[in-house]
Amino acid sequence: MRSDLHKVLHPVGGRPMLLHLMATLDALGVARKLVVVGDKAEQVEAALEGSGAQTVVQAPQLGTGHAVLQAEAALRDFAGVCLVLFGDVPLISAHTLARLVEALDAPGEPAIAVLGFRPHAPGSYGRILADADGRISRMVEAKDASAHELAITLCNSGLLAVRRELLFPLLHRVSNANAAQEYYLPDIVMLAAQDGLASVVIETEEREVMGVNSRAELAQAEAAFQAARRAEMMAAGVTLVAPETVFFAADTVLGRDTLVEPHVVFGAGVVAGERISIRAHSHLEGATIGDGCEIGPFARLRPGTVLGAGAKVGNFVETKKALVGAGAKINHLSYVGDADVGAKANIGAGTITCNYDGFFKYRTVIGDAAFIGSNSSLVAPVSIGAGAIVAAGSVVTRDVMPDALAIARGEQSQKPGWAARFRAAMLAKKGKA
Repeated sequence: MRSDLHKVLHPVGGRPMLLHLMATLDALGVARKLVVVGDKAEQVEAALEGSGAQTVVQAPQLGTGHAVLQAEAALRDFAGVCLVLFGDVPLISAHTLARLVEALDAPGEPAIAVLGFRPHAPGSYGRILADADGRISRMVEAKDASAHELAITLCNSGLLAVRRELLFPLLHRVSNANAAQEYYLPDIVMLAAQDGLASVVIETEEREVMGVNSRAELAQAEAAFQAARRAEMMAAGVTLVAPETVFFAADTVLGRDTLVEPHVVFGAGVVAGERISIRAHSHLEGATIGDGCEIGPFARLRPGTVLGAGAKVGNFVETKKALVGAGAKINHLSYVGDADVGAKANIGAGTITCNYDGFFKYRTVIGDAAFIGSNSSLVAPVSIGAGAIVAAGSVVTRDVMPDALAIARGEQSQKPGWAARFRAAMLAKKGKA
């Protein structure tokens, strides 16, 4: 990855790859989550805080089989099925993992269930030789495969399910007598076969098991994730005018009959209701949006924004930590941050809540049905009462009573003929130059 950040912490859909996997395991309902870490272990451990996962360290790193073996002590008291997964394979589904576990209960009770796939370009993937029923006769790494074996299209994803009582005894027998001099996890399949224990392969789509080892592959994983999320959204009743231009986060929630126009980007933490219109070129992150709202075009909703039902945030408006009441309107060219905007309030074009003095943030409170004239600056902390009107161009530094008119601007004056005299003087001066 050529990065200071651990590979498995690079994001897909705004969520680190490893945390995609943790979320999938939570959906599956696993009893325990154990993560084997090596390089940059402190980064991974910090990212896993609050996930319920335990970590064990692999040092040195001597292959996938050696990595799994490091979990033996931590799982000494565990009786059940172990799923072995990779932190750089973020798109695997809970449904597929459930199929993998269920395969161990198939007739004959296979010892190991391996997840296979048929990639467009098999390349360096290990190959699986299996019969029509999925029973595995041989597994071989590409580096050690013959020309005949390399012609096989069924490949090993590396993901597998095996019962705890078999896993570690088999791992202790794995040798590193291979081209890479590593302890390969897939070797346990052939070792089990030597003991008369059958293993099976189940297949899934290449998209689910794509691994990420470069920035280019990260982009491919992002594209696959976005394609799947767009399809899910449309199937759930969301209209995407130009699906390929809309980007979702892993946790984006949109209600049905919501319209999303082209070039909209959702950051993490957006939860939206139904019948919402999100106009083109808007960016939303950390926002909660009520039913029937209208957003954009070119709107930016930052974390802490909460829009009540029917609120409108229009073009070139930015909000942050703003609670906007039902039916309120911030139609254009405004910044509303650290603010409470009452129901049916109207914020005129160019309004700014001045929330920062260079050291601390302060809050602005705008009452229900208040009207803020265009090009006004509300210098927090300040409160505008319900039904009050702030005259256009005002700089408001003190609280405004309910239903009052606040005017805070310099008095206009004019000097008749001054402009004509000025132009004449300047032209004369220019002519002498």
